[in-house]
Amino acid sequence: MTWKSTWPNKPDIVLEGGNAARDPSGNVDCPDDLSLLTTYWGITDKLFVPTGDTSAATAQAARLGAILSARYPDLWPETLRALLIHSAEWTPAMWQACGNDRNLLLRRYGYGVPHLDRACWSASNLLTLIAQDDLQPFVKPANGNEVRTKDMNLYELPWPRAQLEQLFDTQVELRVTLSYFIEPNPARRGWKYKHRYASHGLRFAVRNPGESLKEFQARVSKDAQEETGPPGFREPGWRLGPLLRSRGSIHSDRWVGTAADLADRQHLAVFPVSGWWKERPQLERWRNRVRYALVVSIHAPETNIDIYTPVEALIATPIEVE
Repeated sequence: MTWKSTWPNKPDIVLEGGNAARDPSGNVDCPDDLSLLTTYWGITDKLFVPTGDTSAATAQAARLGAILSARYPDLWPETLRALLIHSAEWTPAMWQACGNDRNLLLRRYGYGVPHLDRACWSASNLLTLIAQDDLQPFVKPANGNEVRTKDMNLYELPWPRAQLEQLFDTQVELRVTLSYFIEPNPARRGWKYKHRYASHGLRFAVRNPGESLKEFQARVSKDAQEETGPPGFREPGWRLGPLLRSRGSIHSDRWVGTAADLADRQHLAVFPVSGWWKERPQLERWRNRVRYALVVSIHAPETNIDIYTPVEALIATPIEVE
């Protein structure tokens, strides 16, 4: 909580770290019987030892990542990270502790507690789509010295339109998670100034209901060229919004609205924003391509309408990506 608001939101997720006890005089201790149990390295001395705090939580996060990696060996590290964060939820106790302040929740608990089942499998009413892709964030025109943003990847998502339209005004949830890794600034200038530490940034945007594809492309392209902080446009219905979700190199957010509105939001763009690769053209990092993982899910309430099977049929043939 002492970090500046421009710095990344950390931690990404939270896991069990044991408990502490406080006696009547106010002294705090972490007794063994309130800690977690793990194996001990010196097996000739003893088999188990208590553990807790960040060490225990980090080990559990590594275990979840290892399970996902073993189950889906073709997934990139960017994708494993995205899936764990995409599956995370804030607990009622977290909401209560932060007074429903979403900025406070994000800075104190990250995206919450991950759920392995949700990270591993889709369901008939909870559909998850994954893209592993790359782009070139910047380009330097042959006739100029200024480095500019270059690629924007535009996706037409295989929405189950007919099923969503049947749900009509039922409230559904769209969640998007974008994960990538940055190259730190070798000068180690920190996060005091924007675009001085991260090599590049990526953002996502979803087409609004009633917005034409050309209008959407123009809006995103303009924002990519002029972005000097969080996106200038606003998208109603998102839990965090562009301002809160733009920190760091993992961006996850939820949109809640009617199924009819969601049926009209089948386009999503991933685009670059500035970084030191752009600000320091003499180093020629603007030539680099970067990888990212994109995870998109639709969550509908328990109904008799299956949103998974129609999409499975749609993606039986490859979907072109611009």
